[in-house]
Amino acid sequence: MPQITGGTHRELSVGELSERSGVAVSALHFYERKGLISSERTAGNQRRYRRDMLRRVAFIRVSQRVGVPLGEIRDALDSLPEGRTPTKRDWARLSSHWREALDARIAALEHLRNDLTGCIGCGCLSLRTCSLQNPDDSLGDTGDGTGPRRWDDADADADSELTHTAD
Repeated sequence: MPQITGGTHRELSVGELSERSGVAVSALHFYERKGLISSERTAGNQRRYRRDMLRRVAFIRVSQRVGVPLGEIRDALDSLPEGRTPTKRDWARLSSHWREALDARIAALEHLRNDLTGCIGCGCLSLRTCSLQNPDDSLGDTGDGTGPRRWDDADADADSELTHTAD
């Protein structure tokens, strides 16, 4: 790492960066190992961070909060000029494709919530109709080979009728 020999701008120690950003020192060290932020070393081998690292750490935290993997965050930050803080325009450009992935996750979670509500509403937990109890494997499609089997499908239908009439 480069050595700091002096300068007009006061850099931040890891503790100061931690306090000002609200991120644990261990997380800052982790971010540095992953190439998300960088520091320089003093003659006494202490880390010193440029002030623009505050904005980078904020960018990382917001990106993580919306579910962006650290590898993608690093790639996004690597596309910025060295020493320049991410701007609002940078965020808009970099996050535009993340929005699509976030929208897809939201839709999947809404679907899951609706399935859960439907299942709780019916209360049957039927292996034939309940997607939570038996997602996509209605008795292994009852084909040949290994997998779940019922001794008598007539008994299974009777069980299903008993469950629904018990309401």
